[in-house]
Amino acid sequence: MYSPQLQDIMLAQQRIMRVVYRTPLSRNASLSNRYNANISLKREDLQEVRSYKIRGAYNKITSLSNEQRSNGVVCASAGNHAQGVAYACKALDIRGVIFMPNPTPQQKRDQVKMFGKENVEVILTGDTFDDAYNEAVKFCENNKMTFIHPFNDEKVIEGQATVALDILEDTKAPIDYLFVPIGGGGLASGVASVFKMLSPNTKIIGVEPSGAASMKASIDRGEVTELKRIDTFADGVAVRKVGNLNFEICRNLLDDIIIVPEGLICGEILKLYNQSAIVVEPAGAVSVAGLNIYKDKIEGKNVVCVISGSNNDIT
Repeated sequence: MYSPQLQDIMLAQQRIMRVVYRTPLSRNASLSNRYNANISLKREDLQEVRSYKIRGAYNKITSLSNEQRSNGVVCASAGNHAQGVAYACKALDIRGVIFMPNPTPQQKRDQVKMFGKENVEVILTGDTFDDAYNEAVKFCENNKMTFIHPFNDEKVIEGQATVALDILEDTKAPIDYLFVPIGGGGLASGVASVFKMLSPNTKIIGVEPSGAASMKASIDRGEVTELKRIDTFADGVAVRKVGNLNFEICRNLLDDIIIVPEGLICGEILKLYNQSAIVVEPAGAVSVAGLNIYKDKIEGKNVVCVISGSNNDIT
């Protein structure tokens, strides 16, 4: 069974250094007061592509052989991974074909084209990430290109795991709880792997939206389980089926998985904006929404929430 190794994650950190910002880990006074705890936010919404996804995408693509690079890459994404891949394709002068679901917010489509410019082609298909994924895989096989999976890939997981290295390098006090959003499981599996090696006493809490709780369903059943239907409100974490690699890691390393309703996520989006001047997409508010479920347990504790992205279309 694959288990991310610290040396590979540290190598990923070196690879991505030239394109990734060292986003702040900052204490949030409003949340800290509300929950009577010391709550800090890891602001991955402040990356140039406005999400952590650049980490995994760039680490994966830079690890490809020269032949693979010359043949080009393909990905499927609801938006954030697509922007990371597009950015990497332009930076490395690689051709990329990006499949996105039809409901993808226009803002995310425009950002993909902006970052990739002439290096990328965007194809809209289906209603969900999984629809786009199936079409992307077929296209990839027919054209002998390399598929850049958004979460079920070792190099992608190791790239996302660098978020945890940042957090641990920037924190002054031991972290009692870490809340991390879960879609396909790339971020959660990478971050949990680092924390269990370097900060084993930290409780890692995965958070999913109630309309797309595919990791919770899989862990409850003891096997990867595909949901028949999902709600795509929190499109950045709306996945019918988690990755096999991610499932095994999350099953073994997460201390808990909690489910938050879409209404609670909406409320947190508004509160983050009104009280902290932070603009997030629904997926970016998922971890903060999870605090409400754990409010009794986190009182007086040091807590970190990963704000995963801010690619929101408000039109």
